[in-house]
Amino acid sequence: MFMSEKSPNYKKNLAMMATRSSGQVEELEQIERNAFANFSGQLDELVGALGMLRLGQHVGWRVLVLIHNKRTIRKYEEILGIKVRDYFPEEGPSADRSIGYKFVKKIGNYWKAVSGDIKVESRRLIDE
Repeated sequence: MFMSEKSPNYKKNLAMMATRSSGQVEELEQIERNAFANFSGQLDELVGALGMLRLGQHVGWRVLVLIHNKRTIRKYEEILGIKVRDYFPEEGPSADRSIGYKFVKKIGNYWKAVSGDIKVESRRLIDE
């Protein structure tokens, strides 16, 4: 079921989302096509990589690195043929919807949270 406009913050969140130029849309589609054409393996890995590709522009690479471990990021980069730090902005327009990222920004030690030295309970949750 498609959940359009269920969230009380739907319109605000929609307005904050990253927009893509026609060139960026074409590039994104080409990355997807190449990834699918070259892929062999577990489909859940392809699905995860494609999801990261779509989400990255909105939240940025810092959120992606916070929610995925290094091994997963490398695996997805290999599937997609990109480097997240080169392809996505450091912080996307919807980065602060990430509960874990907001927490890490507040405490001020991003890399310790990424490494696991600081426990971030809700690192994978997004709020409305």
